[in-house]
Amino acid sequence: MRTSYRDIFLLACCQALLLTNAAGLITMNGLVGYALADTKALATLGVTFYVLGSAVATMPASLWMARVGRRMGFMAGALINVAGCALAVLAISLGSFALYCVATGVMGIYNAIGLQYRFAAAEVAAPADRAKAISLVLAGGIVGGFLGPESSRRAMDLFATPYLGGFVVLAGYALLALAVQSRVHVPPPTLAERSGGGRPLSVIVRQPVFIVAALAGAVGYGLMNLLMTATPIAMSFCSHPFGAAALVIQWHVVGMYAPGFVTGTLIRRLGVLNVILAGIVLVAGCVAVALNGITVTHFLIALALLGVGWNFMYTGGTTLLTESYAPAEKARTQGANDFIVFATMGVSSLTSGAMVSTAGWEAMNRAMLPFLAAIAAVVLWFAWRRRTARPARAHG
Repeated sequence: MRTSYRDIFLLACCQALLLTNAAGLITMNGLVGYALADTKALATLGVTFYVLGSAVATMPASLWMARVGRRMGFMAGALINVAGCALAVLAISLGSFALYCVATGVMGIYNAIGLQYRFAAAEVAAPADRAKAISLVLAGGIVGGFLGPESSRRAMDLFATPYLGGFVVLAGYALLALAVQSRVHVPPPTLAERSGGGRPLSVIVRQPVFIVAALAGAVGYGLMNLLMTATPIAMSFCSHPFGAAALVIQWHVVGMYAPGFVTGTLIRRLGVLNVILAGIVLVAGCVAVALNGITVTHFLIALALLGVGWNFMYTGGTTLLTESYAPAEKARTQGANDFIVFATMGVSSLTSGAMVSTAGWEAMNRAMLPFLAAIAAVVLWFAWRRRTARPARAHG
């Protein structure tokens, strides 16, 4: 098949609008939660519900889209997000932290569906272009890096109740995404994909290639989410203004998605495992910067490095995942992978507020180091396994 760059561009636009919502929510969430929650250690619980909503929806959304197609699934996700934003507006108006958490959980469903954009990119690309297509679609998120935090900052005082305007604006972005999604053309599910045949999921997830792919995505996303969620709170503890926190989140999201213009090319030239390892090194660099100061510049550089490291780990993991399934196994495998990612994110977001409120910013960063060492060891083991397997096949 030929690569459809038209649809890759439209999917990148969808990704931009998805990340505008995500970055806008992350920028506001900790502060909204801190204002609404009686127990301040639970201030980031809204993000936890956001992630849990994503985790619960991941497998059903993947299986459903395997039957009805990507476009219908994407459009349903945008409408669900509008409903979630409306609930958030109501929750803030009533001062209800519980309802706010429900609202973010509903918004998380949109995130789960939207993360399938990267898989749709692989489906509209020729096999040789899949890594490039995935990375280009993810690069669309760079727009969200600027637009989300800036929109939240400008809209936070749009109404008498703080932050209410931010969610009204996010609903507007979801409606714009709906219009773009209606123009996307992804090949309809094949008979094999709709049948749900192939190997049992228990066999698929035991493959070393699946394990490494899922760990790269889950650990990368989990550690990134741990620090990103806590950053606005940590910066407020350091007496930095909301505008500074919005700037840091903005450049963090830019760091997450700007490398998408080159990550696919790097994967093709250097190999997917080397790119994943480079991502691990960059996240370790984030920790090193964060442990050396608490100025706005330290936060900005650390979070930018964290974003680039996440991009390499997540894009590499997604590309590697495409090697782990046959067409009939695609929906279940993708759903299982994203469930693992979101479950990890749920744990990290749940602990994020408590850790930054009790242990502090420095302790949070130190806690990342054992996880980085563990995933590096797994990737190196798999790289060694592949190198030794090739000569064996050649001599066989």
